[in-house]
Amino acid sequence: MTGYQLADNVSLAGRNTFRVAARAAMMADVSRADALAELFEFAMLREGPVLVLGEGSNLLFVGDFPGVAICLTMAGVSIVRDDGDSAVVRAEAGMNWNDLVAWTLARGLCGLENMALIPGTVGAAPIQNIGAYGVEVGEFVEAVEAFQRDTGQVKRLPAADCSFGYRDSLFKREADRWVVTALELRLPRQRELRLDYAGVREELAAMGVDTPRAVHVAEAISRIRTRKLPNPALLGNAGSFFKNPVVDAATAATLKAENPALPVFAGPDGGHKLSAAWMIETCGWKGKREGDAGVAQQHALVLVNHGNASGQQLLDLARRIAASVHERFGVSLEPEPRIIGARFDPA
Repeated sequence: MTGYQLADNVSLAGRNTFRVAARAAMMADVSRADALAELFEFAMLREGPVLVLGEGSNLLFVGDFPGVAICLTMAGVSIVRDDGDSAVVRAEAGMNWNDLVAWTLARGLCGLENMALIPGTVGAAPIQNIGAYGVEVGEFVEAVEAFQRDTGQVKRLPAADCSFGYRDSLFKREADRWVVTALELRLPRQRELRLDYAGVREELAAMGVDTPRAVHVAEAISRIRTRKLPNPALLGNAGSFFKNPVVDAATAATLKAENPALPVFAGPDGGHKLSAAWMIETCGWKGKREGDAGVAQQHALVLVNHGNASGQQLLDLARRIAASVHERFGVSLEPEPRIIGARFDPA
């Protein structure tokens, strides 16, 4: 058993949630982390471009990929340590993220409830330091296991070595060096629930929940996300396309004075996070459509493929959106998804 399978000239249309047409010169489906060392002995992987694919929920293909796309399929999960008050859960990279959230909640573990229904795999979570409703995965990471391409070994990196930031990490900045194979999360059995993000308390009240537990919060957030975000199985999208920009206090105060309705939140490192969705909607983009490329009716942050939009058409639309926000507010927008085959070049 080699632990991997290779195929040439593979369609990626079903491997990205934007559902844009693209092909990979080669695809490697990997079922065991220890197979990566042998796989990376192939010249095509040593010398050419490599792309690690999860569910393709954070990617925009602008043309074909000329190298090897690696899809990690291992999806085991277990509790590896338990001290009563908290437990360390180890999940392999190919596991669906929302399945992991449900698995931990079913075992009485808290922490991931605010990140319910985020699309993608466990392996993608630390790369992007995914987050939602005031919580980021980096808060709970004990360690990340990753194959280090330059040494040919799987390494266990404690959270302090992962350089987590807002939608950022060591693995994102050094994407050509690491292949995330598993994630260890330390999750408590009791914690103060985070309910202050817009709409959460209201959704709990609508559910008739007076004393919420973590499972209730996960259900409330799942309901909100289902209403606000189009289902990629029905309408191609990659969730939020733009990060919420982070600015200094003076810039935030000026923008708030000029635009009293602009939502402003506490950001990382003492910065102030602005609502990209509000600025995009204010510029008139919500629900707009240019051919098959468009902006979702439900949420201005979400770009959608109405059918046969190309990656280039979606990228061009994103660039125009960013340019209009910059022109009106003087704020630069950056994309959340990784753009394959082109640069974004934000305003």
